[in-house]
Amino acid sequence: MQLPLQVTFRDMPRSDAVEAKIRERADKLDKFYDSIMSCRVVVEAPHAHHHQGKLFHVRIDLTVPHGELVVSKDKHADRTHEDIYVAIRDAFDAAQRQLKNYARRQRRNIKTHDVPPHGKVTEVFPHMDYGMIHTSDGREVYFHRNSVLNGGFDHLELGTPVRFAEEMGEEGPQASTVQPAGKHQQLS
Repeated sequence: MQLPLQVTFRDMPRSDAVEAKIRERADKLDKFYDSIMSCRVVVEAPHAHHHQGKLFHVRIDLTVPHGELVVSKDKHADRTHEDIYVAIRDAFDAAQRQLKNYARRQRRNIKTHDVPPHGKVTEVFPHMDYGMIHTSDGREVYFHRNSVLNGGFDHLELGTPVRFAEEMGEEGPQASTVQPAGKHQQLS
């Protein structure tokens, strides 16, 4: 962290043991995501009940490049937060999840699916059982009647959009499988 950790206790006495646990968890966050600029933690016990113990509230404010992440674990109905260490654990676990999501967005780590090669039929020779595909990258690829899936060779027309699997043949690139693309499939 670029700035020192700030720990504040409200409505409760300061505790060295609690602060040590917070510092330990903050160090783990800093190792998990090393671009944290600052971390402020507020621990308070605002809810005093006559028949039950205090429910601890832990708030973590993290300043990161281009933003701020806030975790506020205040579970009024969760009796486990009568234990301050459980409340701290839950808050720092939530902070780590937020950091993980933030880091993923920063890296633009979005799931992508490989688009199979595609193109359009430019030539069909039904009497010779073959045709040609003009690929999206400007090449011409040969295909044979037997390469067209589901017996669709006879339904191919000039300009039909297709997806295909390519391999190297004796005379250059050829499509090992060809599948006409559906109306709702976008081909670039």
